[in-house]
Amino acid sequence: MSPPTFAVVVPCRDDAAWLRRCLEALDDQTRRPDRVIVVDNASRDDSAAVARAHGATVISEPRHGVSPAVATGYDAVTEDLIGRLDADSLPGPDWVARAVARFSSPQRVDLLTGDGRFYGPRRLVNSLGNHLYLGGMYTFVTPYLGHPPVFGSCMAMRREVWRELRDDVHRHTREIHDDLDLSFQVRPWMTVVHDPGWWVGVSARPFDTWGTLGRRLRWTVTTVRASWPASAPLRHRRERRDWERAALTRRRA
Repeated sequence: MSPPTFAVVVPCRDDAAWLRRCLEALDDQTRRPDRVIVVDNASRDDSAAVARAHGATVISEPRHGVSPAVATGYDAVTEDLIGRLDADSLPGPDWVARAVARFSSPQRVDLLTGDGRFYGPRRLVNSLGNHLYLGGMYTFVTPYLGHPPVFGSCMAMRREVWRELRDDVHRHTREIHDDLDLSFQVRPWMTVVHDPGWWVGVSARPFDTWGTLGRRLRWTVTTVRASWPASAPLRHRRERRDWERAALTRRRA
């Protein structure tokens, strides 16, 4: 059986310099992606030109917001697997190869999520981002959901997963975390795997000011509200546990 095909979706708005570095990292992969889709979210700089210079497919999404942009990009994927990076993500040279290998392994993987290692001029901020922001996300949200949340700067999923969830995510809502929103929509029978060894560099710019950090925290609240009641405390986890028990009963019957 041939290995699955792999496309990478990168939403971008006025991030030409960051995007160039991201696409250069994808050019240097040991296993090149079969296609890179850059979703130009009404950029006013030369982001689209940078994407085309690297051979990426450019799709326009005029509605501002990461959620509309990534949904448009996911819809355009015809490959077996959908990878997701942000414009400021810096994947290592084996990022694509490791993802394809995980989805090709005997263990069923429907969604794969990795880690980020923040980079920037302030080492303390980078460390706090790694341990409190990302570490806290996996430590506290995983038991809340009953599975790891997906991290939008470093994630992948099967195309059929997106086809099943695409009408349930809040794709037209601007001020939400699209990755957390997707995590709430994951079905009980879908397997989410967190691979700490699969990681990308991530800019620490969200922590540049209290305003940018506060916006991200507010978006967490709006994401939970948008997904209510599916996002009610432990409801998602309970549904997954009930499904697993029913599946075990069926196998024993």
